Amino acid sequence: MNDVLQTVGEVLSTHARLRPDAVGARDLERSLTYRQWNERACRLANALRGMGLERGDRVAVLAYNRLEWVEIYGAVAKAGLVAVPINFRLTGPEVAFIVGDCGAAAFIVEDALAATVDAVRDQLPVAADRYVHIGGTMPPPPGYRGYEDLIAAGAAAEPAVIVGPDDPWCVMYTSGTTGHPKGAIRNHRGMAMIAFVTGVEFRLRRSDVALLVMPMCHANSLNFFTGFLYCGAAITVFSRSSFDPERCLAELGRATFSSLVPTHYSMMLEVPAARRPATSSVEKLLVSSATAFVDTKRRIMEMFPNSGLYELYGSTEAGWVTMLHPDEQFDHLGSVGRETVGSGPIRLLDDDGNEVPDGEPGELFSCNPQHFDGYWNRPDATAAAMRGPYLSVGDIARRNAAGYIELLDRKKNMIVSGGENVYPSEVEQVLAEHPAVGDVAVFGVPDPRWSERVAAAVVPRAGAAAPTADELTAWISGRLAGFKRPRQFHFLEPDQMPRNATGKILHRRLREMFDPNGTSAEDPA
Repeated sequence: MNDVLQTVGEVLSTHARLRPDAVGARDLERSLTYRQWNERACRLANALRGMGLERGDRVAVLAYNRLEWVEIYGAVAKAGLVAVPINFRLTGPEVAFIVGDCGAAAFIVEDALAATVDAVRDQLPVAADRYVHIGGTMPPPPGYRGYEDLIAAGAAAEPAVIVGPDDPWCVMYTSGTTGHPKGAIRNHRGMAMIAFVTGVEFRLRRSDVALLVMPMCHANSLNFFTGFLYCGAAITVFSRSSFDPERCLAELGRATFSSLVPTHYSMMLEVPAARRPATSSVEKLLVSSATAFVDTKRRIMEMFPNSGLYELYGSTEAGWVTMLHPDEQFDHLGSVGRETVGSGPIRLLDDDGNEVPDGEPGELFSCNPQHFDGYWNRPDATAAAMRGPYLSVGDIARRNAAGYIELLDRKKNMIVSGGENVYPSEVEQVLAEHPAVGDVAVFGVPDPRWSERVAAAVVPRAGAAAPTADELTAWISGRLAGFKRPRQFHFLEPDQMPRNATGKILHRRLREMFDPNGTSAEDPA
């Protein structure tokens, strides 16, 4: 029997046929019916092929949230190409690494971010005539082709390309614990499975309207984009380069669902009640990327009285792993729920690969049909993440007697600040290159607005003048994105750096050592 699972591009075509005049996608300025969305995606797909791109070629994308994202994701799916979304907060060297690592054949760039690309353009593998420019003034700047010109030149017919469920659709780069990000390959089958699980767990309907606030370059928005597209619901892209709590509340007034980080909720809760519009349409809200305080949860539920509140645990590689439903919120505080529908039982393993008893910490391995295809050009990293059909991204958790999962340590000390993942080793490598730094450890401390903020413990190099926080901040600026930079520095003597018996720095102990509400004398914040 042939595999008839529809790819992302085919699903878009289906809704354009069944519901041509229904609004499929919009941002805060424009909207597209499913017919219009499908036609523009077809035109872009054919135009990209007309540039010489072939099945399997990668298309890098650097843009803020805007409607073009839904067209690009649809177009690459139809053309058999692979989207490589890039975080708009990254610096030029970070962008250059990703584009070079995936061997991108084309690069779509928003006007406001073109300077970042132009600064490293001589380091990129992209041919000179394959840079595409979104927004800004017309005509596009030298060295770019206009996005709208490209769409106008493409044929409106469905591309003559056979795309199968096991073909890759996206490569999502995740910051690596070894200092360089790794590209997680997501194929159409895995994303369809995420869509089906999302539909079941959140009880989606065609009448739903999703407000996607998280960056469209993130797995969170990509997953919900796919889930609502497969369902045939409407998608609203929150087209702002930074979060605006009052505008978000206004948009939630005509949405039924949104996924937000605790920081977003806290900022909306600060909006005076007199300036809050009605939000009675919201039925489903998700707290994502970090755990919300109990008081914050209660206040969210008061602000959105008709909405259920969900939490989940997942990753770019694994998709959705666990879900905590609205009726479980206050009965299982501190938990991220139990396995999502269709998943095998989570395994929590010790260092020897043995399952640990309930209540004991172990490395979390998940088994579900949503798993990624592996890391781009990294068979070693892929093999290290797998144990048969089970996948781990390095998170430590424990299971309670009722079967609920509690996360203890995320991705080998990963920091989650304002919904962004920060890996200490990446920041440590940059700080360690400063001539006055002898040793350094980066860790997260609680922050009432951002969930966590980045902090650094620094041991000055012997014989060198001790650096100041201002000097280290200036050193790291331009080398790493702003959300990765420490906002708090602590300067230690060599024997004050906590280590285990083998000399490994204990990041958890550093978090315990410093008052989370205090700042050091050298705090640059």
